[in-house]
Amino acid sequence: MTFMQIIDCRTIKFDDMNRLMDSWVEATQGRRTATHSVVGRDRSQADHFVEIIEFPSYEEAMTNSALPETNKIFEEMVALCDGMPTFTDLDVVRDEQLNKATCRRFFQELAREGDAAGFAECFTADYHDHDVANKEQDTRGVDGMHEEVLGYRTAFPDFEFTVQDQIAEGDRVVTRWTWQGTHRGEMRGIPATGKKVTMEGTTTFLFDEHGKIKEGWWHWDVLGMLSQLGVVDLPKSA
Repeated sequence: MTFMQIIDCRTIKFDDMNRLMDSWVEATQGRRTATHSVVGRDRSQADHFVEIIEFPSYEEAMTNSALPETNKIFEEMVALCDGMPTFTDLDVVRDEQLNKATCRRFFQELAREGDAAGFAECFTADYHDHDVANKEQDTRGVDGMHEEVLGYRTAFPDFEFTVQDQIAEGDRVVTRWTWQGTHRGEMRGIPATGKKVTMEGTTTFLFDEHGKIKEGWWHWDVLGMLSQLGVVDLPKSA
């Protein structure tokens, strides 16, 4: 179970505290078990800071605490604080990364069902799509994105995405996916072949401040798809 520790302290020497944290990060490289650290300043009290540190588990947090560098840094941190810092230990019981959920909804629901209202809920009206398959002109707008997905659905009526991995960082989510479908309709001038196609790729979605997708970058094996459809011949390896 993911474990989080909240450290609450007061100090007017934040620059010194920041350098102290940099020293700890450098000194524990390759041995620390903390996976994420966020420091926030109280908007109403400039000397009030809160640090949130994430660990894979409570046991890993204890391993981290046992590092000699951690104890040394803590003693120096206390010296910079106005009073003893307070600690709150939390077992994470719910972790819902909402932008990830929106991406999963697109891949697992909207791409399959093509619901226009759902697209409007997830994408901005001025959405901008960058796709390696669209060399001449990017797809623009939520309606343009909806139409493009429907075009693939017409060519591959049974296509489906499978989400393999997701990584969220700030306002961006990267999804590694696999895709499969049967070519039963025309696709960009290519008549139906009846062949089954599988491929994999990654998509990076950028979100706006309201939690809607405003830009996307697609990277996938276009040449591999064309080869499976029999449109191009790839050279055989020696």
